[in-house]
Order: sequence, then structure tokens, then C-alpha cells
Amino acid sequence: GTGISAKAEEAGGADLLVLYNSGRYRMAGRGSLAGLLPFGDANAIVEEMASEVLPVVRSVPVLAGVCATDPFRRMAPFLERLRALGFAGVQNFPTVGLYDGKFRQNLEETGMGFQAEVDMVREASRLGLLTTPYAFCPEEAAAMAEAGADVVVAHVGLTTSGTIGAATALTLEEATEAIQGMADAARAVNPHCLVLCHGGPVAAPADAQFVLERARGVHGFYGASSMERLPVETAIAACVREFKGMRVKGAPS
Repeated sequence: GTGISAKAEEAGGADLLVLYNSGRYRMAGRGSLAGLLPFGDANAIVEEMASEVLPVVRSVPVLAGVCATDPFRRMAPFLERLRALGFAGVQNFPTVGLYDGKFRQNLEETGMGFQAEVDMVREASRLGLLTTPYAFCPEEAAAMAEAGADVVVAHVGLTTSGTIGAATALTLEEATEAIQGMADAARAVNPHCLVLCHGGPVAAPADAQFVLERARGVHGFYGASSMERLPVETAIAACVREFKGMRVKGAPS
């Protein structure tokens, strides 16, 4: 979402960084789902964010969140432009995977469905970009693995916790079962595909550890709110409370 958060994440040992529109919205105090609403051109925003973040990251690969369903973009030239800007790879965000019901069905019926995201990942793979797409069910995980995804991220919903996190989510046990199903599907297509967990109740290190100790063939955690919004919320609030709680000897009452 910001240059300073990217620097801090790299300093903390992040293996890769991802830029996308919801990162900017989160750091502006809005919920992640703002990135799925018509508040801005998601693909233009990620290009704009590149000038803030790419120059301050020393060595960690930086990926771009791509809105693959954008009907006003020719995807192959856009991916080539992202590569020329210095992005090492891509992710499918904003994603229709977060929609369900009749609206999702209508998106699929009108050419703005998940297949466009699969096709984008296939093209990005052909261009030699690192691909780390979200999947939301076993069928989508298999489709992404077949398209050549290097990493499939098993997404189990909007991240909970904090001031703008979701209140409705799976339990950790349910999330682990869902992640396992996606991991099995992806690795059945490509045994070399890495699988990471993300979202829903998997918000803190202990949550990720819970999943990773129980799910087979899941290689790590893919953080978004957990690596940016939540640490900022807790650190700033704690710092302000500490200053407010000072008791200075001899100070006027």
C-alpha cells in the first residue's frame, strides 16, 4: 500500500511483496473490498503505486495485482509494460473470486468471470513472470495450476481482525479443511506447484501456524492485511497509549 510499509516488510524478511489497489485503500483506512468497487481504475492504480514502492525495495521481488477482467485493457501488452516497470510477477487482484451468488453467475455469463484471470496467469507465465494467483475453491486451484501458476494462494475469505476487518468468517478448522482441498487440487495437476494460505481467520502468526501444522502440502502464508494494516493499527495505537500513559515526575498537574 505504501513505500514505508514495503520497506518495513522487506526489513522483516518478506520473501515477496505485492502491490494492488486494496493495499492503498486499506492504508487509507478503508476496507479491502473497496478494491472490488468502482472507486478507481485498479490497473492504473497499481502502475501509479509502482513509482512509490519499486524504487525503495532493495532486493525482494515485487508483484503487481492485475485486474484481469478489465474489458478496456489488452492484457498481453499490459503485462509486458508491468514487466518493463520492474515487476517480477503478478497476482489476480481485484478478483471475481470474492463474489458469489447471482452477481457472480452474471459476471461469468458476460465474459468477466474467473476464466479471464486464469487466462491472464497463463499469459504471464508465458512471459516468464512469477505468478501467485488466488483461488477460492478446488476447481479454481486446479485451473490456476494447469495455467502454469508458480504458487497457488488458497484464499478463505476477507481477513478478520482490526478496525476494518471482516466479522463473518470460517473457523480455523473450517479454513484448514478448505485450504487442504485447494492444495490437493492444485498439486494433483502440478506436483511442483507451491501452495500458500491466506485470508479469513488466518490473520495472525498463531493462526497461520495452526493451519500449517495441520494441512498437508501447504508451504507458507501469504499476508496482505496481516502484513500491513494490522501491524500498523496495533503499533500506532500502542505507541499513542504509551505516550498518553506517561507520568512525569514534577510535572504540573
